Amino acid sequence: MQTWHIVLIVILVILVAAIIALYILGRKSQKKKEEQEAQIAAAAQTISMLVIDKKRMKLKDSGLPAAILEQTPKIMRRSKMPIVKAKVGPKIMTFICEESVFEVIPTKKEVKSVVSGLYITKVKGMRGSIEQAPKKSKFWQKYEEVKRQRGMK
Repeated sequence: MQTWHIVLIVILVILVAAIIALYILGRKSQKKKEEQEAQIAAAAQTISMLVIDKKRMKLKDSGLPAAILEQTPKIMRRSKMPIVKAKVGPKIMTFICEESVFEVIPTKKEVKSVVSGLYITKVKGMRGSIEQAPKKSKFWQKYEEVKRQRGMK
């Protein structure tokens, strides 16, 4: 056998081992995520709140309690998270929000939201439905639109 055959076989064995390891790790993380979602659903309750502000910011700058900051992984502390400040009853509270819900939440409006601890999972409009904000067009979409308007191909 030539040496490049041996090198090719070794590379294939390493790739197969990496694929199997990623498959096993993916299954474990999927099970862990399902368990976490079940715990969130069990602790969920519906609250009406007046949304004051929403931003993407680092957890340490968000004003969340110190106990929450200690529980989060170090990688998540430095990354920007969707944070919502809202008035619930007489108190102003800070919530962490899901990405899909963050885009929908209107500011300066009252909404009913499903909350699990300090985590917002769903939002419904208090009076009627929530208006969807128009999607921002990307650079190439704007470029194609300008070309169409000018009659260029």
